[in-house]
Amino acid sequence: MHSVKLTMAKILMVLIVACGLQMSATAQENSPYSRYGLGDLTPNHNGFTRGMGGIAAGIADNSSINSTNPASLPKLQSKIPGVLTYTIFDVGAEIDYRTLKTNNAANKFTSANTYISYLQLAFPLTTPKMKKKDMYWGMSVGLKPVSKINYKIEKSERTPLDSLHTLYEGTGGSNQAFLGTGLSYKNFRIGVNAGYMFGKKDYSTKLTFLNDSVSYFKSNSGTTTSFGGLFFDVGLQYDIVLKTDAKKNALQTLTIGAYGNMQQSLNANSDLVRETIFYDGNGNPIRLDSVYEEKDVKGKIKYPAMVGIGGVYQDANWLIGADFEYGIWSSYRYYGQNDEVQNNWTGRVGVQYYPLKQGASAKKYFNFVRYRIGAFYGTDYIKTNNNRPQYGITVGAGMPLTSLRQRTQDLSFVVLNTGIEYGNRGNKQTNLRENIIRFNIGLAMNAPWFRKQKYR
Repeated sequence: MHSVKLTMAKILMVLIVACGLQMSATAQENSPYSRYGLGDLTPNHNGFTRGMGGIAAGIADNSSINSTNPASLPKLQSKIPGVLTYTIFDVGAEIDYRTLKTNNAANKFTSANTYISYLQLAFPLTTPKMKKKDMYWGMSVGLKPVSKINYKIEKSERTPLDSLHTLYEGTGGSNQAFLGTGLSYKNFRIGVNAGYMFGKKDYSTKLTFLNDSVSYFKSNSGTTTSFGGLFFDVGLQYDIVLKTDAKKNALQTLTIGAYGNMQQSLNANSDLVRETIFYDGNGNPIRLDSVYEEKDVKGKIKYPAMVGIGGVYQDANWLIGADFEYGIWSSYRYYGQNDEVQNNWTGRVGVQYYPLKQGASAKKYFNFVRYRIGAFYGTDYIKTNNNRPQYGITVGAGMPLTSLRQRTQDLSFVVLNTGIEYGNRGNKQTNLRENIIRFNIGLAMNAPWFRKQKYR
């Protein structure tokens, strides 16, 4: 008997490389909406679900990782005898094109941005004794962004004394490093994600008075805040078997799921500066004099509670699902102060079609491609001018990159999950609208690292 072992060194090497990729990814968008709250929220879904409008509450699959609902982790090991169990490494990347428009069609701004959207590793931990009791166990570890802050806004106006030029700038964002685990008994599953949420907010306002005869010093008011704290998410899923075969294997299933988190308190430290500046030949600000400066101002950031519920119908060829999410952003606080944010909700629907039929040719590649489509609609958590809607449509596909013959020989396979999303923030009554086109890819690499091999 020969066993294949996954060493701790191998896991650490994967995570070190993953963290390096995540930290090296930067975005260059200029979104004024990222000024508020924790910034622009990134899609909290992997490549498998992004093509289906982002549904996640009832999704559970043994060839992909659903980090949104950790109750899906026990599904890494199938109940069907003879179906292989895999360890999955999943990495996602995204390119988005943003166009900001005002009511004046001549005023618009376009940017393109690329970043790593998630890094995840998941593996089964089910023992033979657990399996005999119809119990299954899975675990995951990962890193993903939660929000991004990146804006640069210029404003010119005439005051009673002189003309004034104001430059608003902001950078930063927040991330989560997490460890997830899930346990199932019969048709019921429960899971948790726990880890560390961390980030940075760097805001500044630079003022320049313009006068032909009088020279004024330029000023800069800046606040840099670093924050971090533990977070905890929980998820539930329950399978309702609608139809079985002669061996009692499920042919049609309805899965009901829910996930969410309680309000969390993050520790924060801020550095404040009020100074006069000038610009060097390269346009970089240089301090002339410090008017006021204070370092290491301690405080709290309250991250709001959120909840999602939904369901999925699935058979051999179809997956159809819907989700509803709600975030209590009115409880968000930054050093005890509220912001221009509000409670928000999002409805999601999605469909996947898998064309492979019994007796179909294994040589036809497109029989093994999974086709996806979805949509979402809801309200924005950022509150400016009015209650702006957010909506979009998505399409995607799961394309195997490993031939059936190779998968049979070495018991591993790779799936490329792709998706395109067109979204919009605001409407014709909104002074500033934002159109977003996102191209996302996820590479799920599946290998039987924990499976013992036997020679006959």
